Amino acid sequence: TMTIHSEEHIVDVHVRSGVYSSDTIFDYTHGYIATRLFSRNACFIMKIKKELIPELREIGRLAFERETMKDVYSPNNVWALFQAGSSRLGRFKDWILYGKHIEKLCTGLPLYQ
Repeated sequence: TMTIHSEEHIVDVHVRSGVYSSDTIFDYTHGYIATRLFSRNACFIMKIKKELIPELREIGRLAFERETMKDVYSPNNVWALFQAGSSRLGRFKDWILYGKHIEKLCTGLPLYQ
């Protein structure tokens, strides 16, 4: 499921698929995406690259298109490959940088950037 909070410039994406379940937050105000993978008990954070990630106003349209036209190919699919490296727990300055929504999602988990 996807929830778009236009006034806060946040998109919440919840994937419920057993071992592949995850929660993702697109925080357009702070410019970061955080994905919490439940099977790994970890949080992956990446900077939003405007040339690769759809803008907030585009996300809702793309989600609607995908839902209503499931068989149609869209060149705007967003995929990210995370390569695990060193991790650390979030510090105060991280939460200032990433924002309160990502802090809420990732507090207490190892952070991978």
